[in-house]
Amino acid sequence: MVLKKGNTFDLLSLYSSLKKDLKKIDQALLDIVISEESPIIEAAAHQLLGAGGKRIRPIFVLICARLGDIDKEAAMKLALSVELIHSASILHDDVVDDSDIRRGRTSVKAMWDNHVAMYAGDYLFAKSLTSVATLNNPLIHDVLSQTTYELSLGEIEQIRYQYDSTQSLRVYLRRIKRKTAVLIAASCQLGAIAGGMEDKAKRLYLFGYYVGMSFQIRDDILDYTMTEAEIGKPVGGDLQQGNITLPAFIAMEDPVLKRQIEKINEKTTTSEMVDVLEAIRTSGALEKAQNISEKYLQKAVAVLDEFNDPKATKPLRQITNYLLDRAD
Repeated sequence: MVLKKGNTFDLLSLYSSLKKDLKKIDQALLDIVISEESPIIEAAAHQLLGAGGKRIRPIFVLICARLGDIDKEAAMKLALSVELIHSASILHDDVVDDSDIRRGRTSVKAMWDNHVAMYAGDYLFAKSLTSVATLNNPLIHDVLSQTTYELSLGEIEQIRYQYDSTQSLRVYLRRIKRKTAVLIAASCQLGAIAGGMEDKAKRLYLFGYYVGMSFQIRDDILDYTMTEAEIGKPVGGDLQQGNITLPAFIAMEDPVLKRQIEKINEKTTTSEMVDVLEAIRTSGALEKAQNISEKYLQKAVAVLDEFNDPKATKPLRQITNYLLDRAD
């Protein structure tokens, strides 16, 4: 099963009640990066933040907090913090991947340079700490510090295994866990804490982890099935940059395709990439990757079943059902 071309992840169509809160977060993101000392850093941050985004992580914070007795102020601060961390990691990631396009716009590193992008990322990380500085709960700060630690390791691993076709599937899964799943998992855990449900925070972390793994695998599939305009970055960019994702791993089970993929490097031409991408698309690898993604979502649903409260967990179930329904 393969994602339909043209599908987008629009959680706001599911949760109209969150629109007001998310508009506040969007405005807060722009407000918090105002800098009289460095107009360039402010402009760079606005270049990314102003392009919008899915805001998946803030959504998970808010929904999980609503499962309990929500502390609205804490939940909003945590939602802002996780989105700032995510945005900072994007700026750094674009430098590592040498990406010129992000969210359909010129990336910060392309508009300015690598130095501005890296320091703008550091600036957003610092602002993520500022947003939660007044929250007097050591667990919150432990979760955020451990999450940023894992994100950093994920980036380092991506560099380490660039163009390495001998890496194992386990290495790939650990990498996407650190680069994507841990922040979504932490968003669910932090939401539980903001809802006064520390006893359930670990289980919601696990739910977020499974959803995050599924989400990243689906994102990796989109790199093969959608156009540059639809995904906001070059099609096949991951593979050309040396980042071997699940569809490529599966495709390399075919010795002929493996040799084609192993030849890809920084000098691979566009026409050569078109041939490899088409071979992967028709190999059955995308369907197999989709099935693995769905298994992670099924595990996420199983975690929600433990709560024995279908009404309370309905919003989270809707998210997982929506993800499953994206397959066709």
